[in-house]
Amino acid sequence: MHTETGHMILSLLIIFAAGKFMGEVFERLRQPAVIGELLAGVIIGPGVLALVKPGEVAETVATMGVVVLMFAVGLETRPSELFKVGRTATIVATLGVIAPMALGFAAGSVMGFTRPEALFIGTALVATSVGITARVLADRGLITTRTARIVLAAAVIDDVLGMLVLSGVTGSVRGGVDVWHIGLIFLQAAVFLGFEVFIAPKIVNRHAHWLDKLHIPNAPLVVSIIVMLAMAALSEWIGLAGIVGAFFAGMMFAETSDRFELEARVKPLYEWLVPYFFVVTGMKVQPALFAKPAVLLPGLALVTLAVLTKVVGCGLGALGGGVREALAVGVGMVPRGEVGLIVASVGLSMGIVSPTVYAIVVLVVVVTTVIVPPVLPPLFMLAQGDAPVELGRRRSAKAEEAA
Repeated sequence: MHTETGHMILSLLIIFAAGKFMGEVFERLRQPAVIGELLAGVIIGPGVLALVKPGEVAETVATMGVVVLMFAVGLETRPSELFKVGRTATIVATLGVIAPMALGFAAGSVMGFTRPEALFIGTALVATSVGITARVLADRGLITTRTARIVLAAAVIDDVLGMLVLSGVTGSVRGGVDVWHIGLIFLQAAVFLGFEVFIAPKIVNRHAHWLDKLHIPNAPLVVSIIVMLAMAALSEWIGLAGIVGAFFAGMMFAETSDRFELEARVKPLYEWLVPYFFVVTGMKVQPALFAKPAVLLPGLALVTLAVLTKVVGCGLGALGGGVREALAVGVGMVPRGEVGLIVASVGLSMGIVSPTVYAIVVLVVVVTTVIVPPVLPPLFMLAQGDAPVELGRRRSAKAEEAA
């Protein structure tokens, strides 16, 4: 089996098995499995053992993993519940963009980086990667809480604002901001989100009975997956992250999810594909790169800034729900994930960001991604007023229902 296909299958095997093994280890340590999956990626990736290299196939499967993750989260989020936190989420997202952008740019300038590099540093600190937060909360049975909904809604708004900031910064560096282009992007995003939130769920709810008339096996699941992929693709075409479209696709079917048992049907896909995203993310980390003082020292300073600007900035927006909820929301918005990497990659490909600045941003992304999962569940329990024993009962009940 010494073929390209054989190597591809072997790589997928190693990625999946390593992720599940390390996930089991961390679950036994009473820590989120996602930390183990990220660490598994670091260990088997080019930076340590070099058992597997991130390739096109692994990247594609990983992308499908995060799309399925956000679709599953969307299935547990009804539009009416999202409306209740819309105002708070908008304030949280706005403050969570302004503070990191302004202070990130200022810090980059103070550290001696060029103005374009400082702008890209600020932009990389803007967008929240909701994949980490969503995975931890979904695994812990906390995704339906009010606090989680604020984070999810704010992350979507954050993505739109981050996209506009990136367009503006890119245009500024190139010599001029195209106001019409930015306006068009905003209009497309607004129309897309408006349709997904206000119209699409009603269409699905009204015509869901047609799914019962289809003869193909698992028709509701098949149709929902088609919609999921279509919305993710459309979201990417507009300029938003594909996970935004996947999330809203799930939300479209949230009202009919119980009727067609979609959550239970999606669960096997979730358990298979989602770990790939986090393991492949870990594989991109080069530990040796972080040992350089030129990367480590400014990187740790920016990590501190990245954490504080989200915790304080986003927290202030959620202060109306109390200090505990504000703290949980702020921490939930901390992970930068793949969004920060995309911004840094754009700057590097344009020849604006140096390899050192790119490595610094990668360090910020890695640390903000890893430090959040262990502290997130306790903070969310605190925000909801749940005792740990109550959370255990909830998870046990959920396991019994699945059985």
